[in-house]
Amino acid sequence: MPVEWNEADQVFHLYNKKVSYLIQIVYGKYPAHLYWGRRVQVLQPSSILSFKGRAFSPTTEPADLKFSLDTLPQEYPAFGNGDFREPAYQLRTHDGSTITEFVYDSHEILKGKRPLKGLPSSYIEDDSEADTLVITMVDAILGIGLNLNYTIYRDLDVITRSAYFEHLGSHAIEIHKCMSMSVDFHESNWDWLHLHGTWARERHIERRPLLHGIQTISSTRGASSHQHNPFLALLSKDATEEFGDVYGISLMYSGNYQASIEVDPFDKTRLSIGINPFDFIWLINPGEMFQTPEAVMVYSSEGIGGMSRTFHKLLRTRVCRGVYRDKTRPILINNWEATYFNFTEKKLKELADMSKGLGIELFVLDDGWFGHRDNDKSSLGDWVVNKKKLPHGIKGLADYIQNKGMQFGLWVEPEMVSPDSNLYRKHPDWCLHVPGRSRTLSRNQLVLDLSREEVCDFLIKTLTNIFSSAPISYVKWDMNRNMTEVGSAALPPERQKETAHRYMLGLYRILETLTESFPDILFESCSGGGGRFDPGIFYYMPQTWTSDDTDAVERLKIQYGTSIVYPAITMGAHVSEVPNHQVGRMTPLQMRCNVAMAANLGFELNVDKLSNEDQTMIVEQISLYHQIKEIVLFGDQFRLLSPFEGMDTAWMYVTQNQEQAVVFYYKTLATPNPPFFRLKLRGLNPKLKYKINNAEQPFYGDELMQIGKDMPLIKKDYSSFIFYIKAI
Repeated sequence: MPVEWNEADQVFHLYNKKVSYLIQIVYGKYPAHLYWGRRVQVLQPSSILSFKGRAFSPTTEPADLKFSLDTLPQEYPAFGNGDFREPAYQLRTHDGSTITEFVYDSHEILKGKRPLKGLPSSYIEDDSEADTLVITMVDAILGIGLNLNYTIYRDLDVITRSAYFEHLGSHAIEIHKCMSMSVDFHESNWDWLHLHGTWARERHIERRPLLHGIQTISSTRGASSHQHNPFLALLSKDATEEFGDVYGISLMYSGNYQASIEVDPFDKTRLSIGINPFDFIWLINPGEMFQTPEAVMVYSSEGIGGMSRTFHKLLRTRVCRGVYRDKTRPILINNWEATYFNFTEKKLKELADMSKGLGIELFVLDDGWFGHRDNDKSSLGDWVVNKKKLPHGIKGLADYIQNKGMQFGLWVEPEMVSPDSNLYRKHPDWCLHVPGRSRTLSRNQLVLDLSREEVCDFLIKTLTNIFSSAPISYVKWDMNRNMTEVGSAALPPERQKETAHRYMLGLYRILETLTESFPDILFESCSGGGGRFDPGIFYYMPQTWTSDDTDAVERLKIQYGTSIVYPAITMGAHVSEVPNHQVGRMTPLQMRCNVAMAANLGFELNVDKLSNEDQTMIVEQISLYHQIKEIVLFGDQFRLLSPFEGMDTAWMYVTQNQEQAVVFYYKTLATPNPPFFRLKLRGLNPKLKYKINNAEQPFYGDELMQIGKDMPLIKKDYSSFIFYIKAI
C-alpha cells in the first residue's frame, strides 16, 4: 500500500518507489511534518521531532513545557495558538474572533483519487494508479470539519494536496485564508527558484538563496499572470540540471494565488501555496463546504531536470484531457501578423491557398471577424459575423478551407466586453464593476462578470451556436486584460470579496461544458500570450499560446523558462515576420523555424510575400517537423545550455525507449575565431549505438553523453541546428 498507518507511532507513510512523505499525529491532535524526500523504508519519529523550551514560544500542552506549536513542523498550521509563523488558513467566527483549534479526529485511506468539485485537478484512469489519505480535523466549538487530502501516485514522483472545510455548526463563518498546502522543512540551507516576467517576456528564471523572513510571489490580477507563474522550487545549494535535491510546487488554479517561503529564527522553512488571501473572504454557511484548488508537489533527487520531467509527464498525461492529449497537433497558420484587422475574405483565401501549398494543415482566423470590429475599440460581446469582411459568413470561409484539405480555426475572446457593443448597452451591469466608481479600461475593454450564472449561461449558449455553425476544429481562446474594480452587482456586500474566485469557478464551468460538448475541437488558451499559463487551464485546453513575443531570440528564454514546469506539447510557437513586430530584430527563417519546432509549430506571417527560397525552406522545415514532432511533443526533455547564461542555447528530447532523440542548438551572436566545442548530450542509453542525421559514423550513447558531440564552427549570428539521433 502506498499509504500506511502505523498506529503505535501515530505515523502516516505515503510512498512509492522513489519518494516518501511522513506525517505524525503529535499528542493525538496535531499533524506534524516528519519528512518528504527520497524513499526511506522506515523512519523513527523520535529521531526527527525533538522539543526544547524556547523563550516566547508558548505551549498548548501544560504538562510539556518544551512543546510549542511555534516550533513544531506542521502540515496545516493556524495562527493564534502559539505559532507566530505564516498560517495556512484563517477563519473569522460569528463573534469576530479568528481563533480556531482544529485537532485530529479521524482518517481514511482510499484507493484511487477523487476529482474536485468545480475545480480542475490531476486525475487517474485506474484506481491502481494512486492512493489517497484524508485526515479529518475538527474544531468542536465551531462545529467545522477540515479535511486534508493527500494523493500519491504510484509511478510518478508526485503528491497532490488540497483542503476543504465542512460547516456542521450553527453560525456563518468567514474564510479569510485557505492555502492548498503547507509544509515545514527542518532546515533552511536552500536556494529558491521561480519564474518571473511581464507581457512578451514571460517565465524568465530567477534563482537566489533563501533569507530569514518571508519571500513571496503572487498575483492579484485575476489571472495567474505574466508576472509570476504559480510555481516555486526549493533547491539544495549544489543542485544543477542533473544532480541535487529539488522540491517543486505548482498550483492548479488560473486566478489570484500566493506562494510563500518563510525561514524562522531556528532555520526551519515553511513553504505554502494557494488562493491569494489578499482581497479574499468567503462566507460559508451551516451545511456548506469550501474546496481549495489542488497543489502539485514534486520531489526530485535528479536535479532541476528530474523535477521538470516529472511535471511534464503529469501535465501531459494526467492533467491535459481529451482526444488531443495523445495526438500531435496540426501545423497552423494564423492570419494576425499578416493582416491584423484589415482583411477580406479574398485575402484570407489567398493566404489559405498559399499555406496549403507549403504543407500547412490548419488555417486560423484571428480577431476582427465579428461586429464592426476594425480595431480593438469595439464589438467584444457581439459575436455576430461581419458580413462586409466575410460575405459568406464563417461557414462559407470554413467550407472553402476544408475543401482545400485543411482544417479551420477561429479566435474568440469571450470573457471580455467592449463598452461600444450591443451587449454592453443592453447589460451594463454584466461587467465587473463597483457602483459609483469609474470603470477602468484596458485594451478598450471590460471584463464580464463570470461570477454571475446568467452571464456564464449566455456565453455557453453563444459559443455553442458559433462552434456549431461551421466545421471548426480549433479555437484560440484569448483573454487580453486583467481585472480591476473587482465587484459584482449580483452579490450582496458581505460576499463581494468572493467575486474573483467565483469568476474562476464560472470560467471553469464554461470550459467544462464547452469542451464536453465539442470534444473534437482543439482549444488553445491565450492571455496576451502567456498570461494564464498554468496547470488549471491545461485541464480544459491542452495547449497555450506561449507569448505574444514571436522573436526567435527572445523565445529561447521564454521557452527554456517555460520548460521548467511545462512540456513542449503545451506550448504554441509561431514562425513570424521580420523585422519582428515586437522587437524589430531580423533573424533568419531557419532560426525562427528551429525555435518554433521545439513546441507546437505554427506560422504567423504573410506567406504570399515570401521569396521562392523561403517557401522552399518552409516546405523542408515542415517535412523535418513531421519526422521529429512525436519525439519533441512526447519525449523526455533535457536542457543542455541555458540562454540565461550565455550566447548558446541547447535542449534535446528523447523517446521513452531511448532509441530516438532530437537535439536543438542555437547561437545568438557569433564569436570571431571561436574555440572548438563539444556538446554533452543526456538521456541516451549508454550501451546503444546511435547515428546522427543518418551519418555513416555511429557513436555509443556514453560517448555522446560523457565526451559530447563536436559542434560546427559558427560564423554567423542567429545560427541554429537540429540533430536527429537514432539508435542502430
